[in-house]
Amino acid sequence: MLKFYRVLACGLGLILCSAGAGGLAAGEHELAFNGAWVRALPPGMGMTAGFGTLVNSGGEPLEITAFSSPQFAEVSLHRTETVDGVSRMREVPTLRVEAGAAVELAPGGYHLMLMKPTAPLAAGQTVTVRMTAADGRDFQFEVPVERR
Repeated sequence: MLKFYRVLACGLGLILCSAGAGGLAAGEHELAFNGAWVRALPPGMGMTAGFGTLVNSGGEPLEITAFSSPQFAEVSLHRTETVDGVSRMREVPTLRVEAGAAVELAPGGYHLMLMKPTAPLAAGQTVTVRMTAADGRDFQFEVPVERR
């Protein structure tokens, strides 16, 4: 009987140890949104922007094809470009983050456009941002609202 409990204890120990193993399998992606923030909305404003650095720590490139948030009716990725001395924002349908690489979302470059807020938004609150990859996986981030 004692042998049975030893085997059971060893088996449970192995299960618990493997449950905590957080390594990535080949082809899996891990996406982080470091230093992320959303600009606080001035009263009556119908849109704002989100910034931060997307980091793919996985072993394969990751393509983000959709953005959403329950606090905004529309979320999309834009890039500010200067052509002939004139700055313009253009929507970017897909953002590729290479394996082991980062893409910065910053004023004057890539950034999230968050449009038509569902409720007033002030500094100190958070915005839930969901990013969907081409492979169907969703990544969700809680992003602080800041006045900068």
